[in-house]
This record gives sequence, C-alpha cells and structure tokens, in this order.
Amino acid sequence: MILIVESGATKTDWLAFEEEGTRVSVKTGGMNLASMPEDVVRGVVEDAAAGFKEKGISLFERIHFYAAGLICQSSESVPSMAINLDKVLRSLFPGALIEYASDTLAAARAVCGHKPGIAAILGTGSNSCLYDGERIVRNVRSGGFILGDEGGAARLGKLFISDFIKGLVPEPVSGEFSRDFEVDYMTVVKNVYKGEAPAGYLGSFAPWITSRYDSCDYIKMLVDNNFRDFFERALKQYDTESLPVGVVGGFGYANRDILRRLAGSYGIIFSKIIKAPVEGLVDFHSGRV
Repeated sequence: MILIVESGATKTDWLAFEEEGTRVSVKTGGMNLASMPEDVVRGVVEDAAAGFKEKGISLFERIHFYAAGLICQSSESVPSMAINLDKVLRSLFPGALIEYASDTLAAARAVCGHKPGIAAILGTGSNSCLYDGERIVRNVRSGGFILGDEGGAARLGKLFISDFIKGLVPEPVSGEFSRDFEVDYMTVVKNVYKGEAPAGYLGSFAPWITSRYDSCDYIKMLVDNNFRDFFERALKQYDTESLPVGVVGGFGYANRDILRRLAGSYGIIFSKIIKAPVEGLVDFHSGRV
C-alpha cells in the first residue's frame, strides 16, 4: 500500500491506498516540524500507527510525507528537521520508501498535477508558490502566524484577539465572544505564548468569527482585509493573469464565495478551491494526472 500523509498545524490526514481502489484513512492532530516539540510530533505519529494497526494495516511500500514547516533541500534525502521524525516513521513502518516534502508542494501537486500553475494554501496558516509542473520554482515566504500567514485562519484569529484584548471589538460581538469562550487576558497570553500550538489556538476562533460575516460590518471588514492582504502581499507577486491559481485548505474552502468575489477586483480567477489536497495527491501518486 501507499501512504500519503498531509499535515498542517491543526490536523493530519493519513490516507493509505492501493491503486485498485482500497482506501483506509486515519486522522490525528497536526504537526509543524519547525515549531513543535519532538515528543509531541512522536505522539502524533504513534497515534496514526495505532489507528492503522486497529484496521489491520502495518506495512507500506511507499510513504509520501507532506508537512507544514518542512524545509527540504535537494541535497538531503532526509531534511535536517525531520531526522528524529524519520527514525520514528522507520521504526513504526519498516521497509517503506519515504519521501519528505512541504505542504506547499502537496498543494501544488493536488491542484496543478503535472502542469504549471500557482498554488495557494489557506488553512490555519497560508502559503503560496509558483510550480512548473514538477517542482516549486518560486515561493513568497509565508512568515508564519507572527510575521505573515495573511489570509489564513490563525491570522484572522490573531487580528480579532488583538482587537478584543484592547477593547476594540464592538458590541454585541465582544460580549458574545466572552460568553462563548474562556478568553480572559491571562488565558489568551498563556495559549499564544506558551501553548503547544499557538497558531491552532488562534485559528480555532475563525469559524466563530466568519459566522458573523453577514451580520457585522466590523467582522466583514476584518475578514475581507485578511484575504486582500493575501492577494496583495503574496498572490500578486506571481503571474496570475497567465497561470491558473488553485487553492487548498479548509479555511479557504469554507469561505470560497468570499474569496472568489474579492479576487475579481485583482483579476484573479481560481481554477480550483478544494478543502484538502489528499484526493488530488492520490491521483498524482497513482499516475492518473
């Protein structure tokens, strides 16, 4: 069997498949190899292995591991930040050939296949790239949830929480937010600055925020400006007039109507907006695209 692992900051999709059609999936918590402690990453992988074992699967021919924050150099068979992860994978899935790649390459392969195009990720975080049909040839750096991630759920949560703790969120939204979440100042600070997954924490507020998009002008402006920043600071640095633009990510998919409407004023037309790259990756790795 072939195993595709697609991991973001919030969740990881593990999909085992055979070309004749058998598919088995497992979902675990997310992994960011650039920021998460080693023991947390190990725990996620062990959860996945246990999930497959319960379903009678323990051996894989190939593993394609895509992860947020994974920087791959062409000279490295195993990226330096994945050395400890590699040991865990090889101990739990012996005999498998393992390919490591970024979540950006996963997005490009999922929406572009083997054809040139522009791929964007709009999930908890955000990223984008220019893809020549085989490899990424340009990447406008994301910067993560502190320095960037424009358009992503974590950045929207950060913008909102920043306003909230300064008393800038208007009523009745502010009162409703206090009612629905434990968001006293010290709880917020602890989760953002000392939590295991601060981006995931901030991104967790995004569905609540966007649910008020049509009823609150403040929310509408916050959401629109978050996406506009992504268009202006990332996508428009590529040739969006000549190449197809595809979007991958649960946050982008949930807000696809807003995305399409706002993109029109920038001359951007999306060829695909999909929730997760796994289906496209199955087609890619089975040679159907």
